[in-house]
Amino acid sequence: MENKIAYATLGGGCFWCVEACFYMLKGVLSVVSGYAGGGKENPTYEEVCSGGTGHAEVVHLKYDPNVISYLQIMEVFLFLHDPTQLNRQGNDIGTQYRSVVFYSDQEQKIQTEKALEISQLKKEWKGEYVTQLLPFEKFWPAEVYHQEYYKNNPHQPYCSTVVGPKIRKFKKYFGDKGWLK
Repeated sequence: MENKIAYATLGGGCFWCVEACFYMLKGVLSVVSGYAGGGKENPTYEEVCSGGTGHAEVVHLKYDPNVISYLQIMEVFLFLHDPTQLNRQGNDIGTQYRSVVFYSDQEQKIQTEKALEISQLKKEWKGEYVTQLLPFEKFWPAEVYHQEYYKNNPHQPYCSTVVGPKIRKFKKYFGDKGWLK
């Protein structure tokens, strides 16, 4: 098998919520929280949270496609957030929390469209999907304190009430599939 590395850049609400789960997947080599899709160079967290930069909170994944496929990455992504909520996830409201996939090439765009279609046909979420598909242009890593946030702050109130339950649900579902490290 060819030793190949691939990347995916996904926005599904607060990056703390999705980052912690992607780390647990076999084949995911790194997860970096950050920002993409806006016009400001090297934005800060405060600037992105203001909603004025156009950026979304995203995770930038480095993975081994010989171990986990892009469609599997997309299945996890669509499990971890509600792609029918426009510019929000739960109580996190604003364009920075939108559902978005930044595809790196035409094949990734096609695979994303396929994953969205499969999820909609299965009626995994009720309502119309609003996930944006945009070409990947630039990723800006978030500040150091945002990296591995849940791991470093599991008792922080947002982590214990929002991220923790999501992780437990994720572990049960994907652990049963054998996808976890």
